[in-house]
Amino acid sequence: MKIGAEKWKRLIGDATQTMKIDIDGEKIDQFAIHARELMKWNKRMNLTAIRDPVAIAEKHFIDSLIPAPMVPPETSLLDVGSGGGFPGIPLKILMPSLKLTLIDTSRKKVSFLKYIIRTLNLVDASARHIRVEELAENEAFANHFGVIISRALFDLHSLVIKTWPLLSKKGVIIGLKGKPALEEIDTLRRLGVDDSRRSPLKIGSFSLTIKKYILPYTHSKRTVVVIKALPEDP
Repeated sequence: MKIGAEKWKRLIGDATQTMKIDIDGEKIDQFAIHARELMKWNKRMNLTAIRDPVAIAEKHFIDSLIPAPMVPPETSLLDVGSGGGFPGIPLKILMPSLKLTLIDTSRKKVSFLKYIIRTLNLVDASARHIRVEELAENEAFANHFGVIISRALFDLHSLVIKTWPLLSKKGVIIGLKGKPALEEIDTLRRLGVDDSRRSPLKIGSFSLTIKKYILPYTHSKRTVVVIKALPEDP
């Protein structure tokens, strides 16, 4: 099967229908362009270890769309450690009203991200070569993002600590994981319940929701951890 073939597109269409995500053929065509360019660039640099067309459809594009129901339209979304553009670019294609910022510490990967943004003519989308800690020190981005998302880049505790200064007061941090360790979840819960008010890093209170999924073709397990900032007491 080739990337972009009708059968490849149907894999995504059928999966999104099962997930109750409304997507049209034009958007799936954009996924195909993204995937083909990813494979072309992957010959010159390490963008992804996944090369099988079915696995690319499922583990990059379908997987990226799992958190879509948790992302409000028109919000500012930060994708931390975006790599080849996942999950940020598929979410942007699905919801064009998103204001998308992709960051990565690899200059080569950011070059690809800028290229694919131009190729797909994505508006209100940018890619930056920067560490999340550096971005958090920039006052222009303080409490700027309604949704911050990252796919298996940090443990959950580190994800909250590093990105909290960037999160809007009622924003959401979404961690996409395979099967996170129970200790990781417990550490995050302690941060929210015990440490949030006293933290020297000024982490506010948050709620924690864990949702588990199974990918449709390989039956790989996925976990989405949603950390929602709660209003501060008056």
